[in-house]
Amino acid sequence: MKQATVIGLGRSGIAAAKLLIKHGYAVTLSDSSQNASLEAQKQQLAPLGINVKLGDKFIPTTEDIIVVSPGVPWDIAPLVRARAMGIDTIGEMELAWRYLGDIPWVAITGTNGKTTTTALVDAIFQAAGLETIGCGNIGFAACELALLETKPAWIIAELSSYQIESTFTLKPQIGVWTTLTPDHLARHKTVDKYAQIKAKLLRNSQHQIFNGDDRYLHDLGASDWHEATWTSVKGQQDLRGNPKCGVWIADSWVYFRGEKVLPVASLKMPGDHNLQNLLMAVGVAKLAGIENRAIAEAVASFPGVAHRLEYICTYAGVDYINDSKATNYDAADVGLTAVKAPVILIAGGEAKEGDDLAWLETIKQKAAAVLLIGNAGTRFADRLKSIGYPHYEIVETMKNAVTRSSQLATQHQAKVVLLSPACASFDQYTSFEHRGDDFRQLCQLLISNPD
Repeated sequence: MKQATVIGLGRSGIAAAKLLIKHGYAVTLSDSSQNASLEAQKQQLAPLGINVKLGDKFIPTTEDIIVVSPGVPWDIAPLVRARAMGIDTIGEMELAWRYLGDIPWVAITGTNGKTTTTALVDAIFQAAGLETIGCGNIGFAACELALLETKPAWIIAELSSYQIESTFTLKPQIGVWTTLTPDHLARHKTVDKYAQIKAKLLRNSQHQIFNGDDRYLHDLGASDWHEATWTSVKGQQDLRGNPKCGVWIADSWVYFRGEKVLPVASLKMPGDHNLQNLLMAVGVAKLAGIENRAIAEAVASFPGVAHRLEYICTYAGVDYINDSKATNYDAADVGLTAVKAPVILIAGGEAKEGDDLAWLETIKQKAAAVLLIGNAGTRFADRLKSIGYPHYEIVETMKNAVTRSSQLATQHQAKVVLLSPACASFDQYTSFEHRGDDFRQLCQLLISNPD
């Protein structure tokens, strides 16, 4: 019997293990952690024939295949050794593709904007009557789709650099690159390496769509991606590549290759960045052969994405908005730019490396006050002090931040209280969703208990 090891006891690792079992492998699932929750999962998987090793220091031996969960660094010594031994070493996304390659995929990547674009693409396909299932960073683990008895007509995948890094034969029908700013450098080391990982996905795609207004992607130039579909909110004159193949905005309409598709006002989400997301989603839909009617219907009813400029409530005339998915400086800058000033900003968490200058400048322009939470509190306070911005407070917790924000909003006649952290969440929360849910609950408590 063929031998397989899956590394990482998360959702994608479990799905990969089940898929391998289904296809006749003897499977060991290895995880370096060990706790009560993982022990319970081990007991649940045992009847399926999956051998789970917790607290395991994996060493490759005689495996036919090793499947790596996205959270496991691709360059750790055991994986380097496994590849040197000639063992088929791949990621969970690559494994899924091997069993789902007969279905057309839309694969969307980028530092920011990919979740909203993915959700909007999915909504458009559904409005057109096409059965789709989202996977990757949203929705299902990709291998869960390969386990379904009835497969969807299209797979809409949001892919991080971690997932792309360990794919080799994945060839989407349509690949989308939303933005590129420094992120995940603790893992990828350099921006160039990070960018090359994402470029690999686009090179392997039959059709490519690029955000032509993104500074980095714009500088890729027309020569490398001449046949790609480029987008621009600034009009056809700003398109890269072949302008006739682009998606652009002119006279308050979205155009695809010269064809009027829908009015820009159909999209109810705030911010110029969401206009870009709209253009990329329209590009995908038109390349997939979807009619304008279905596109317009889906866009007009699209509610947005949880944790990305998500409206929570209005209290004492102030809108409370959850942008917890803004886990880096560029995303936080986009979120702050999109809302009405003056703003009470809640920021902080587990800080990432990156260029914060544009974000800091936007804070000076739009924020009446900044409330700092989490491990980054002192670091962010020092950065704000260094640019001469004095209106900040270190409040440590989300509960303190929400309580204080209502007081400051009244004092400064603010229009918005915005949670847009510019940080990862793992210092105080299990995920950015957990952080956003906490903010939502605290805002709801504020309404029900105003005193």
